[in-house]
Amino acid sequence: MEKTVTIELFGQPHTFKANSEVTKEKEVADFLVKEVARVENQQSGQSSNISKLAILMLAALNIANEHLELKNNYSKLLRDVTNRTSKLIRTLDNSVQ
Repeated sequence: MEKTVTIELFGQPHTFKANSEVTKEKEVADFLVKEVARVENQQSGQSSNISKLAILMLAALNIANEHLELKNNYSKLLRDVTNRTSKLIRTLDNSVQ
């Protein structure tokens, strides 16, 4: 079922259609709003002339960086679990023989 989600960025509402679970879409949208606000607060002390587009780009880059870090950490964890599982299976196999 298609529903709409509205978020507010820079004092303006933005509405989009959510094709999946609305709760999840709202959570994602709220995460974006918080990251944009965080970047906006950081930049306000440095330069008052930074554009809204630059703030959005910095927020997007921060989110992308966090995503890649989590993805890399997940891959490392998966490799570690796979290696440990293989060692455990070999140990068990050797014990049974």
